[in-house]
Amino acid sequence: MKTKWKIVYFVMILLFFVCLGSLYISKHFLTVTHYEVSAKNLHNALRIVQVTDLHNSQFGEHNEKLIEMTAEQEPDLIVLTGDLVNSDEQDISIAQELVCALSKIAPVYASYGNHELQHEEKFGSDLAAAFEEAGATSLEFAYEDIEVNGEKIRIGGLYGYCVPSYYNDVAREHETAFLEEFISTDAYKLLLTHMPYCWIANDGISAWDVDCVFTGHDHGGLIRIPFLGGLYAPDQGWFPGKDCGLYYSKDGEKVMVLSRGLGKSGRVPRFNNVPEIVVVDLLMLGLGLLVSLMMARLGENA
Repeated sequence: MKTKWKIVYFVMILLFFVCLGSLYISKHFLTVTHYEVSAKNLHNALRIVQVTDLHNSQFGEHNEKLIEMTAEQEPDLIVLTGDLVNSDEQDISIAQELVCALSKIAPVYASYGNHELQHEEKFGSDLAAAFEEAGATSLEFAYEDIEVNGEKIRIGGLYGYCVPSYYNDVAREHETAFLEEFISTDAYKLLLTHMPYCWIANDGISAWDVDCVFTGHDHGGLIRIPFLGGLYAPDQGWFPGKDCGLYYSKDGEKVMVLSRGLGKSGRVPRFNNVPEIVVVDLLMLGLGLLVSLMMARLGENA
């Protein structure tokens, strides 16, 4: 009997330290998640690094680990998809310093998250100007036509749900107007928009003619349970299922990239959820298209 209790105590102590280790790793460590995505109207490969949901976190002094790992990816573009700051912390120097460092690696484009909007409302700040001063191009209901590696790209950003226009009762007119203008080009279209919900739940990735959408906000479900995934995601609720990864349109030609992000807001810690930098390689037709079609088919059967 004593031997049995010793085993129980040992297992409990072991689980305690495993949980402590996971909490530490989920706050201080970094991982790189790499995806390959086909791009039918591109002739040259492009590499994009996504950084999102920093929430004033730091990985190394002055975020040196985050900056170094980003530089190692040798990106053509770096996209920031919101919540770099916390809405209840006036100091934005961590985000500014990061933007400044990243802008020395590759062109940086930034869109807003809910914390940026709340920060401006609470403190009267102008985060778009702050990010611009640090070296980024701020895209909030704005887009630019650029050329990267000889490829014409339209890159835009907005904070919103992006509900497809045929949902007349809930679609937001100003979002619809912006998106309709944004997609009116033959160039490859990249959209930065913080919230992923309607791209998944309302099939926005099929409805809107956007080639690649970068999102965050869900924090990977914050607490990740083995074999079940994230515990809770905003808008999606408990056990959302779709809380990180790639999500394809029905024809497999358009994709939403959903990052687990780097930090968190609120008191609940990240658990079993290593902060991630996302790297997306946009590839011309070939193997990338085959992968896209297979992933779309798997998504339909899920």
